[in-house]
Amino acid sequence: MRLTIMRLTIVVPCYNEEAVVELFDHRVRDSLGRLDGVEYELCYVDDGSSDSTLDRLRALRLRHSRNTRYLSFSRNFGKEAAMLAGLREATGDAVVFMDADLQHPPELIARMLDLHALGHDQVVARRSRDRDGVARSTFSPFYHRLVNRLVAVELARQGAY
Repeated sequence: MRLTIMRLTIVVPCYNEEAVVELFDHRVRDSLGRLDGVEYELCYVDDGSSDSTLDRLRALRLRHSRNTRYLSFSRNFGKEAAMLAGLREATGDAVVFMDADLQHPPELIARMLDLHALGHDQVVARRSRDRDGVARSTFSPFYHRLVNRLVAVELARQGAY
């Protein structure tokens, strides 16, 4: 569906992700390598990790210097600050935020880009609720109603697409 070359930035906030960041990087590159017409960069943001996450990011940068960058915070400022810093550094036509722990399957990027190409300004992936417990399933509709009254962008309810 994508006809022109698009430049995509994947922003990845990282906090103590030494155990998964290399697997994440491999899976994302594998998924993005299958897409036609997409050039990409990975922008990792180390959010003051106390493990060897930063060392692993440096190694990824050396291995993939053409399309990998990282930022490093002096201490933990939180995921939102890391996302904002990555967004400010992004050079892509579109930005995808992903967690390094693979909670967001990289294989969804292609579908998200297809929806973006159809004219959607924002495409938000939503996790499956199949394994939610009774309490969460019961109170989730109330939470969504409350939030939708307070914010300008409507949150999709469970089961809604």
